[in-house]
Order: sequence, then structure tokens, then C-alpha cells
Amino acid sequence: MIRGKQFIIGIDEVGRGPLAGPVVVGGVAVSVNSKSKKIKNPQQIKNPKILKDIRDSKKLSAGKREEWNRILRKNFECHYVSVNNKTIDRIGIQKAVAFGVRKLLNEFSIKPDMVLLDGSLKAPKHYNQKTIVGGDEKIPVISAASVIAKVARDRKMMNLPKKFSKYAFEKHKGYGTGLHYEMLKKYGVSKLHRKTFLKNLQKRSSSV
Repeated sequence: MIRGKQFIIGIDEVGRGPLAGPVVVGGVAVSVNSKSKKIKNPQQIKNPKILKDIRDSKKLSAGKREEWNRILRKNFECHYVSVNNKTIDRIGIQKAVAFGVRKLLNEFSIKPDMVLLDGSLKAPKHYNQKTIVGGDEKIPVISAASVIAKVARDRKMMNLPKKFSKYAFEKHKGYGTGLHYEMLKKYGVSKLHRKTFLKNLQKRSSSV
């Protein structure tokens, strides 16, 4: 810890529920002023002013998310980790997300004084951490992490190879929408789909 400074990493994931594509775990590191040697709860944190108006990525338009993504990357250390659908099928979504969190924390150049995570996410036990239900709405640094993760995942789903264009991933991003189910029934399951998420779907094989 630098004297008078604490380093906080906020973490959130995007893409836990879709039928296709990766789950992406995003993180943002911020430094905050603190007189305490060890932060014990988020209420002790005085957030950087630049994060004053940030919101959960789900409550921002695509344009606003891109704008915030630029601001965050310009002012803070930001990283994301993408865990692909094959890994999700092999080890399950819970373990895939946990793997993503571990890998993400290793990407940062600093050792955080505290890790703040959304929902049910957990960091490895040796981290000073706090998991907050609804953290992406309540805690600015977690909201920031949700933006990093959401922008990264959306870009991946919108820039897939041309052979996947018939599935219209750029519209539904792999989520289980009516359009997506329609494409699945028409074209079958692709190599991007999470087969363990489609066990109850009447499907046929696809060469895509």
C-alpha cells in the first residue's frame, strides 16, 4: 500500500446465461484515499469523482457503454478475461466464472488492498474481499467492471467470422431470445453454442 492510498479492484461478469459464446469477467483497479491500513467494508471507500455518474452496464445504452469504456481505459487499469463455450461445457459455468476471476486478478500490475465483487462472485481466499449482491448497481468500481466486461463480450459477439452470420449473434449476443431459438431450429447447433445449456432443446447437428 502506498502511504494514504488503497488499491481497490472491482470485478463483475457478463454472459453467465447465454446459450452461446463466452462468459467474460471484467475488472477495474482504482486508487482511493484512506487513513485506514485495511479497508473492511465498501462504505470506507471514497470513490474517484470520475465514477460519480457511472451505472450498471445493463442500464446504459450501447453508445454510453462505449463512451464509459474509453473513459475507464484512459484513467484506470482495466482488464477482462474471456472463458469460451468449450470450457464452460467441460467444467460448468460456476467453475468457468471462478477460473475467469482468478485469471483476471493475475492480469493486474498491482496487488489490491481489497477486491469488490458482484453477486455471488468470489476471489481466491487469500484476497481481502467483499461480495455485494447488486454490487453492479451499488458500487461504482463494480459498475465500471461490468462496463468493461459487457463491451468486451458484445464486441466479440458482433465480430464473429462470417460463417456464423446466419445465427444473427450481433442482435441477440447469444442470449435465449425468440430469434435465437428460431435460428437454432433452422440451422442447428454451432461450434459457438454451449451444448450443456441446450440439453432440452430439440436440435440437430450443424457443421458450422
